[in-house]
Amino acid sequence: MARRGWMIGLGASALTALGGLAAHDRLQKSHSVLRNYPVLGRGRYLMEAIRPELQQYFIERDVDGRPFDRNARSLIYQRAKGVADVTPFGTERDVDSIDYEWLVHSMTPKPMPDAPPRVRIGGPDCTRPYDMSLFNVSGMSFGALSANAVLAMNHGAALGGFAQDTGEGGLSDHHLAHGGDLVWEIGTGYFGARNENGEFDPDQFARQAAHEQVKMIELKLSQGAKPGLGGVLPGAKVSEEIAAVRMVPPGETCVSPAAHRAFSTPVELIEFIARLRELSGGKPTGFKLCVGSRTQVLALCKAMHEVGTTPDFIVVDGSEGGTGAAPLEFEDHVGMPLTQGLLTVQNALVGAGLRDTIRLGASGKISAGNDVVRRLIQGADFTSSARAMMMAVGCIQAQRCHTDTCPVGVTTQDPRRTKALVVEEKSVRVQRYHESTVHQALRLMASMGVSDPSQLRPEMLRRNLSKQESRSYAELHQWLAPGELLNQPPEEWAADWANADPHSFAAS
Repeated sequence: MARRGWMIGLGASALTALGGLAAHDRLQKSHSVLRNYPVLGRGRYLMEAIRPELQQYFIERDVDGRPFDRNARSLIYQRAKGVADVTPFGTERDVDSIDYEWLVHSMTPKPMPDAPPRVRIGGPDCTRPYDMSLFNVSGMSFGALSANAVLAMNHGAALGGFAQDTGEGGLSDHHLAHGGDLVWEIGTGYFGARNENGEFDPDQFARQAAHEQVKMIELKLSQGAKPGLGGVLPGAKVSEEIAAVRMVPPGETCVSPAAHRAFSTPVELIEFIARLRELSGGKPTGFKLCVGSRTQVLALCKAMHEVGTTPDFIVVDGSEGGTGAAPLEFEDHVGMPLTQGLLTVQNALVGAGLRDTIRLGASGKISAGNDVVRRLIQGADFTSSARAMMMAVGCIQAQRCHTDTCPVGVTTQDPRRTKALVVEEKSVRVQRYHESTVHQALRLMASMGVSDPSQLRPEMLRRNLSKQESRSYAELHQWLAPGELLNQPPEEWAADWANADPHSFAAS
């Protein structure tokens, strides 16, 4: 009897301890997994403790065959949490491998600038230019993201002085709650700027664009993860609130068309951009695309000359970019990777004599300072990231985005799951991650002998061609001279330039 009583007491003590641990996990604010899965969620952190032995099985590779930084997840989490992100024992990359790229450091490094540089966005027809951070939040909609995830990113943007792209799902109160700068994205569904028939409504657009937090207007032509397809938000995620923001029926799957209805030719697109800029009161206005055809990019350049105005910015989204849900065939086999797309647009604008008035953005698997510097060398003026910012607010890549069962409250509209994401905690993580990433980008530039991004050159980025040979981007790629396409197009570009039609998007 005594032994039985002792065992019962021990069991009761264990249950009490587990109950106390569960209560602690539920109430703490740092770990979203534990808030939704008290006690059981601790198994994840046990697995993280032995990550070095397991990580070789979980390496993602981008479209060029290079790993999505084998330590990218750890790097993002550590920076977001304010943990030192240095690693022992040197590189874990195969530096002798073909396609390995590296930045060229200088024997005379420069001091870092006192403050991070900003990028002035606004061409000659823009009356309200905006000074952009080198690194920002890429487009993610309320609906795809939970309210708390949107709030955390916006508060983080306000704390850190960078911009949050709203995604195509409309401008919600959550985007406006904390005062963070916004890039309002307009997609093919014209959510938040449409009439009852789903057509673009200039009056609705003007009212929304008038918000002081809206610093820029971005027209989405396509996204890297699924170029040529419209967005889809499953009906289970279309709550009353989301339906009101998007101006669609609640509970029904929300599908945006594959193509815009407000224009159908390059000239009409440029005219529409000019109209959006006027309706917004002169704010910087541009478009985002995943490049598919060089001819179509050149057709846009010809249209700019014909109309007599340009967008204030263009964001190039690489096909390696991610999304909550897309057909595998589109994710893996459609659209140009970011490197090729960015170089295409950079050269087209330079060759057409348009680059001085247009700023270039880059998005697609950007997670660290070296990614930022690499894209600046390839032609970008600023960068943005979606996946890394999701990780900064707690995403563990459970890949349940489309099911409304995200275990950490990032991509769900289920209020029981969403409450796991504590806005006050995660917003600071977003700010810390951004600050550290920009700081490391500037440190890299300083080590390269550069004190300002404008001093970066293609010679400063090299790629292995074999174990014995490497070449710089200046040698690997053709770089057009200003106005070269207008005067004497080089042989490699002549056919595409001749076939580019400002009155047709047809690709030759």
